[in-house]
Amino acid sequence: MHFLLRRLAGMPLPLLYAFSAVLSFVAFDLLRWRREQIDHDLALSFPERSVAERQAIRRDTCRRFTDLFFEMIWGARADAADLCRRVVFENPEVITEAAARDQSVVLLAAHYCNWEWLLLSGGVTFGFPIDAVYQPQRLAGLDRFLRETRSRFGGSPIPQGDFVFELMNRSGQLRGYALIADQTPRPEDRKYWTRMLNRDTAFFVGAEKIARFLESPVLFVAMRRLRRGYYSVRFVTLARPTSEPGARSEGPGGPAAGRPRSADAAVVRFAPDLRRPTSEPGARRVTCRAAARRESVRRRSRCRCRRA
Repeated sequence: MHFLLRRLAGMPLPLLYAFSAVLSFVAFDLLRWRREQIDHDLALSFPERSVAERQAIRRDTCRRFTDLFFEMIWGARADAADLCRRVVFENPEVITEAAARDQSVVLLAAHYCNWEWLLLSGGVTFGFPIDAVYQPQRLAGLDRFLRETRSRFGGSPIPQGDFVFELMNRSGQLRGYALIADQTPRPEDRKYWTRMLNRDTAFFVGAEKIARFLESPVLFVAMRRLRRGYYSVRFVTLARPTSEPGARSEGPGGPAAGRPRSADAAVVRFAPDLRRPTSEPGARRVTCRAAARRESVRRRSRCRCRRA
């Protein structure tokens, strides 16, 4: 697997896009992979859209999904100048001003556009390491390839299980911590429940604890596709260190926990075709309303026990 991916990474991007077109046709048109699930999710999320509009969103999503796969491979050996030309930061001063104050930053992103190029181009542009928290892959060759790719420009990917230890170990260094945590938390994880795209949705919590520990600003990274292979990025400040003027301290599950959801939903509404299709049932972010109510009851019970 690793050998094959490295060989593909050395090919020109236009050739990889040709492979993408073939793969998209076979997987989504001939085999109709996940067709029913994608159509179901789009109907629930965008009931105001016509059937034809939702079909167009599905076609664009599926085509760009395979484009993303081959763009990720190409990024493993892409030149730094090419990456900076293809990923443009609209307001880099948000990051550079924090770096000038020797402040690390917490970056909250979603699975939109090309998050792999986002990580690489950020490392090149800002000149300090950006460490992504990731879930190790079952395939050893794929996991090795992803770690090597994400480490190209000084970053050091952090396995999810080692994050607390690595955060404390690196706390005195100027770094960016990238969290792409828009997937479903496990049943035993603490979570923040809210309504998103007409469904009850659970989100990971904890970014506010990381920010308080590091005394760092929390930024949402909004990425949009300009055209094939070109992207634009804008940083949106969600929270600032309490030592800064005008900053507020908020507890876990408070207003700050809902802001990534609001930004996430806004990007999906603005460009729904940029969202990756659901690849497997276990990866769905939407859970039932009854589960949300049970989680709320458990939280209230824990609060009563603490007061007692």
